[in-house]
Amino acid sequence: MRQIWKPFRALYFASLMMLIGSGLLSTYLALRLAADNVDSLWVGALMAANYFGLVLGGKIGHRLIARVGHIRAYSACAGIVGAAVLGHGLVDWLPAWIVLRMIVGLGMMCQYMVIESWLNEQADAKQRGVVFSGYMIASYLGLVLGQLILVMHPALGLELLMLVALCFALCLVPVALTRRIHPAPLHPAPMEPRFFIKRVPQSLTTVLGSGLIVGSFYGLAPLYASQQGLSTEQVGLFMGSCIFAGLLVQWPLGWLSDRYDRALLIRCFALALVVCALPLAILSKVPLEVLFVAGFCCSLVQFCLYPLAVAFSNDHVEGDRRVSLTAMLLVTYGVGASIGPLVAGVLMKLFGSQMLYGFFALFALVLVWRIRPKAVTNLHQVDDAPLHHVAMPDNMTSSPLVACLDPRVDEQVVQEQMQMSPDPDVEAEPELEPVTEGADDQPPPSDFTQARP
Repeated sequence: MRQIWKPFRALYFASLMMLIGSGLLSTYLALRLAADNVDSLWVGALMAANYFGLVLGGKIGHRLIARVGHIRAYSACAGIVGAAVLGHGLVDWLPAWIVLRMIVGLGMMCQYMVIESWLNEQADAKQRGVVFSGYMIASYLGLVLGQLILVMHPALGLELLMLVALCFALCLVPVALTRRIHPAPLHPAPMEPRFFIKRVPQSLTTVLGSGLIVGSFYGLAPLYASQQGLSTEQVGLFMGSCIFAGLLVQWPLGWLSDRYDRALLIRCFALALVVCALPLAILSKVPLEVLFVAGFCCSLVQFCLYPLAVAFSNDHVEGDRRVSLTAMLLVTYGVGASIGPLVAGVLMKLFGSQMLYGFFALFALVLVWRIRPKAVTNLHQVDDAPLHHVAMPDNMTSSPLVACLDPRVDEQVVQEQMQMSPDPDVEAEPELEPVTEGADDQPPPSDFTQARP
């Protein structure tokens, strides 16, 4: 295992630094606004702007890379993100913060695309699953460590913004110092929204719901914890434990996903989220022990929805369309994550902070209602279904190019669709086919190895 991961340690370090900075920035901004008694609507708007920037970056990032190359694109985006982070300390005008937050998301998406292109170039076909797992661990670990910085440095001064900018400066080092050649340029495959809405409606509904819930969690859970009376250190521990739950649950989830019906698992986990979120949604003031336990349990469940939906959708889509499917799922998730913090922020402003978990329970109930295992026709189920479940992050810490690392996607298809695409901006609209999942027809570096030939 060490021999497999060693060639990728520089890229993992870059990802780790990026996510430490990103995780710390999200929580810091929420706590900073809470300390200034700013409406929760603004906090939600900041996170929505970040996810909007991520979605926008997925569309334009490959153009930047194609124009100037991977190293220059990554370096430029790291510099822009660092400057935008420091801009939060220079300006107190909230609309300007929203613009800066969007710039951070856009720049980070371009950085993700460079890292994933390079990981794909260096990974042997048989190693893709292990490399993907390492990438996921680095992502989750970075988010957790970003929260724990608040435990060691609870003062909400400009020092934390400087630490975030420092992380983005350090993530630049292994890429900027590499002497290796640029990887082959990769283009996000054209999405086919009409086809996938018709083919995998229940998966898209789950992904949208997951985006609504998890996007709201990252943006507003620090504010909720602060309004429950937690200190900055306790908020950091609360967020760190919840994000760690998302990492912890991935491997038992894979065992369940490979052995039981995935639609039924999605419905069961959505129902479990309702049960776990209800105490926090009903009680305006929650004892500290209950808050940590219930929050940890909610996170165990909510971070299961996206990986299950990805596995479920891959079971019903042919191999030559899985690259496009990955892009469609990420965009759907990003749309949900852009809307969720805004809606949850309004509810918290009108009815109190506990409405964050009321929002979680509500949309989990929608998933219980919409996901119907008996409606799955299996008309287009692939021959080798269920495909092997792959542990993966679900908080937009990846780009549409992540399909090149997913072992469920054939490497030859990646080469044909992501390297040889004559026009990546053309979106194909194939003839609609019968619904597969159900009857619903509406979606609710210094040591890089030599590049392989």
